[in-house]
Amino acid sequence: MTPKLSTTAPEAVAEIIVVSPEMTAVIGAGPLGDAPVPADPVTLTFEFGPQPSLRLGAATRPPVGCRLVFLVAREAVLRIGGARLLDAERQAFHLPGALRGIAVALRDAPVSAEARSTYRLAKSIELLCEAIRLFDAGELAPLSREGGLSPADTRRVMAARRMIEERWTEKLTLDGIARACGLNRTKLAKGFRELFDCTVAEALAEQRLALAGRLLLTTDLPVSLVGYEAGYLNNASFARAFGRHFGRSPSDYRALGMAA
Repeated sequence: MTPKLSTTAPEAVAEIIVVSPEMTAVIGAGPLGDAPVPADPVTLTFEFGPQPSLRLGAATRPPVGCRLVFLVAREAVLRIGGARLLDAERQAFHLPGALRGIAVALRDAPVSAEARSTYRLAKSIELLCEAIRLFDAGELAPLSREGGLSPADTRRVMAARRMIEERWTEKLTLDGIARACGLNRTKLAKGFRELFDCTVAEALAEQRLALAGRLLLTTDLPVSLVGYEAGYLNNASFARAFGRHFGRSPSDYRALGMAA
């Protein structure tokens, strides 16, 4: 009897790089087998598809099919300055060219067989440290939930957010912010909601109400004047906005703060 040929592709085998007891790198698809997993690990997944990205998570085992995954002990990430990165767990970012170049070099290892292990170990450490550095510098653009923003437009929406945080005391408008950041108002409004889950107006209000909260707790200004200082010309509209944001009236907020 002629044996049947299998139509199932052979199972891919992941290549494991033990960088240290606190860090394991996984290259390729397939099961991990006996790959060591550090204690209390953080997962960084580098994807090389049509939309290269970096995804942060807390899973102890990366999903099958990932091309490059780091499993790093949380304590090690903290030790090399990655505290803010840990706060961004379960988020995803566009993979910038600087990181993509290191990741591809680590994946492909364009060196001799004798140097391959040492090269990949060094590139793993470099990629982790650069990811932390770029994140702290605000140079990692988050992926929009709907995936509709290009990396360039994502950076423009992030610039709009920084403009609001730095210049909210000015008379900013949606059209003015959009022009300053190189977007049309529709793309800015849609992208802002995708990235930050709020509108431009809500982001502006958050800055104004944060100031109002500080003034109520640190000064004896009348409530009406606090609202004016925060950019509200109408006391009733200030009270409504403050109540929606803080869950209580400005007067109650001040009284509770003084009693604490």
